[in-house]
Parts: sequence; structure tokens; C-alpha cells
Amino acid sequence: MKSSPRLSRRAFSLAAASSVLAACTTTSGGGAPVAATPAPNAGAERPARIGLALGGGAARGFAHIGVIKALEARNVRVDLVAGTSAGSVIAALYASGMNGIAINKLALTMDEASISDWAMPFRTRGILQGVALQNYLNKTLDNRPIEKMTKPLGIVATDLRSGQPILFQRGNTGIAVRASCSVPSIFEPVKIGDHEYVDGGLVSPVPAAFAHKMGADFVIAVDISARPETALTQSSFDVLMQTFTIMGQSIKAYELDKYADAVIRPNLNAMSSSDFSQRNAAILAGEEAVAKMWPTLQRQLADRGMRV
Repeated sequence: MKSSPRLSRRAFSLAAASSVLAACTTTSGGGAPVAATPAPNAGAERPARIGLALGGGAARGFAHIGVIKALEARNVRVDLVAGTSAGSVIAALYASGMNGIAINKLALTMDEASISDWAMPFRTRGILQGVALQNYLNKTLDNRPIEKMTKPLGIVATDLRSGQPILFQRGNTGIAVRASCSVPSIFEPVKIGDHEYVDGGLVSPVPAAFAHKMGADFVIAVDISARPETALTQSSFDVLMQTFTIMGQSIKAYELDKYADAVIRPNLNAMSSSDFSQRNAAILAGEEAVAKMWPTLQRQLADRGMRV
């Protein structure tokens, strides 16, 4: 992608597509998603559960697919999944029952133009509405609500008024994912009930805490965010994502240190957050990251009595 001091119309399309990462055509889903209070860990007799926490990072989110493929190849059984922003898209697809190979196929054949719905000129709260993104994902998932997924699914967004995180565990999957992906100034805020929501990465860049609250005994977190000192800032969107990265450093460090049992960090230093063309490279980076840390992860799982 060529450097540019301003984000072009096509670049915004790529930024939007980076949040979706895979899907089909358009249709509307059911009711609005609602927050649910997760059940506490209960019952010492139940098998230990592995949770996967997928973080935000726009186009870098394709790396989540590679991580899923690599974990599946090593027979790691993920029991529940939580996602923020781009991670919420992959989380929804994975929770629906799709395996890594199926998600990979969708990602590589996706046409980003079909999810770019430009806001009317008089609107100033976002360049993209996000409704096409919502419909795109709902169509892919046959309008299945969050609570009907094969695996328990949690989608993290930010309440625009209070600044508090919200975990959606029931309701319209597309709306929840749209809220989680609504990067301020790029997407319009998403109104659900009496509240408006924006990107979940503002409050939980990698939702390890939410995977834990959903009942995971062992949390595998996937951090695809760029380190501030290595991030590429070739476009306005890159600068915006760099700002989020800087603001979220302390939050992310605390959450990963306290709630993540293993952290996978794909090497995406050469990839811009808005570079949709590098999706395959990002997927491969996810696979390589798992392979590199597999001996450690395998030992950690064994120490918890989890066989792979």
C-alpha cells in the first residue's frame, strides 16, 4: 500500500473490510444484543475449559485465523471464545462451528466493497454506517444469535456515554460485532436500546478478562496489536490505530498479566493495520506464532491436566 497523508475512499473500504474479514451477502438479523452476566465458575467436577481471547487490530485480525488453524492442527480444544473489534468477527465465525480452514477460505475470497456502506454527507459521526458489516456477518451465520452458537461467545464493546465495557452474550450477532468494530470517526456509533456503543478495543484490547469471566480455566490470548515503536503509520487510519495502541497499552498489559495464561503474539511488524492485501501473510504469521511457542503452551496445558 502506498503512503498517503490522507485516507482515500478505497482505503476506508479496506479499513472496514479489515473489521469483517469474511462473509457473504446481506440480510438483517433478529433482535438487538443484550449484555448478560456470565455464570461464575462452578462445579469442581466439570472438565477444565480453555478460552480463546481474540484482540483488535483491524487488518491484522487475519492472524487470528492462522492461530485457530494451528491450535486445531495440534488438537487443542477451545471451549469458549471472546472477541474485541476485528477479533470479534473471527470469534463469531469460530463460535458458530466453522473451523480454521473454513474461515481461511472465507477470508481469502472476501470482497471488501460489499461491506462498505458510506454515510450520508450530512452525517458527521462516522464515514461508514456499519449496517452492511452487520448484515454481511449475519448472512454468513444464517442469522444465528449469540446464544445459539456452537461455542459460548462473548463480544466486547464500549458504552460511549459511560466509557464502560460491555460483554454481549445474547442477541443479534451482527449488531454486537458491528458495535465492537465501530472505530470512532470511521464507523458511526451503534445504538442499542438507550445506549450507544463503539469499538471494544478502547476498554479491552485483548479480552482475556472476559474469557475468564465466561468460565475459562485456561485463557489463550491473541495479541495482534502493533507495538508503538514498530507500528507503520502510512495513512490516517494507521495513525488512528496507533493512537488506540498507545492509549490501550496499560489496560492491555494489566489484563494479559492478570487473566491470560498464555499470550500468542504473531509477528506482524511489517503489516499496516489498513493493509487488507496482506491477509494471507497475516494468517501465516498466526500459524507461525503458535508453532514457535507450542512447546511452552503444550507444557502449560499439561500442567493443568489438559491433554492435547
